[in-house]
Amino acid sequence: MLVQTVDFFTPVVDNPYDFGQIAAANSLSDIYAMGAEPLFALNIAGFPIKDLPKSMLTEILQGGADKANEAGIPIVGGHSVDDKEPKYGLVVTGEVQESKMWKNSGAQPGDSLVLTKPLGTGIIATAIKKGLISDNVVNTAVKSMSMLNKNAADGLKPFDIHAVTDVTGFGLLGHLAEICKGSKVSAEIYFSELDFLPSVENLAKSGIIPGGTKRNFEYLINDMEFDPKFSDTQRYLTCDAQTSGGLLIALSPEDAKIFVDSIYPEAKMIGHISDKNSRLIKVT
Repeated sequence: MLVQTVDFFTPVVDNPYDFGQIAAANSLSDIYAMGAEPLFALNIAGFPIKDLPKSMLTEILQGGADKANEAGIPIVGGHSVDDKEPKYGLVVTGEVQESKMWKNSGAQPGDSLVLTKPLGTGIIATAIKKGLISDNVVNTAVKSMSMLNKNAADGLKPFDIHAVTDVTGFGLLGHLAEICKGSKVSAEIYFSELDFLPSVENLAKSGIIPGGTKRNFEYLINDMEFDPKFSDTQRYLTCDAQTSGGLLIALSPEDAKIFVDSIYPEAKMIGHISDKNSRLIKVT
């Protein structure tokens, strides 16, 4: 069966080529999160053609084209408009056998939760706008955001996957809450097992918390239970609004261990699924 997704957003980094790469990787992510193979894509672009050089738009589109080429698909066209603020993304069409399509429901009590990328891109993007981080930190964040979820998804194909989602704007706990609601279960997250990009925790302590992250936290406040030892900053970190984040997977503990230890060592086991209780998510 065919599956299709669309995503686009405003720049999260200063470099136009990097922005194109990140936006394209983010757009492709939903296809990989369904266990599908991408077939082709269309560009979506908004650009202030009278205010910024056309070469900048060329770099954005080249970044997207190179990322699509890495995914093994062509960009066969698209549409652009004159817009006051740059925007870019893709419409991606993919294919998957209906019986093998992954959903963000079906998680089972006892499942392990695995996350394939570090967190903190929302905080990093806010810090970039304020000029508060070094080039090395920016480069590390760009590498993470522009990395396709293809290899992680391919590594999961041999296993019995119960639920998958990619972690994007709703943050880790927001997307996990969707899995819990769809599966009629609850979950526990081990904060000590969460990986964050360099400087993220210090930036958060200094007050660099995006508005989207705060909105995620407020939306989930009645669904979450935190150990009292956690500070407000640590609580916000679990809800940070991500750009082109990793895959969050629910699968058996045995399969999770094989995947993390032998197939995709970048991933971490960060929690488990439990029977449904009064709160969807507990952070310990």
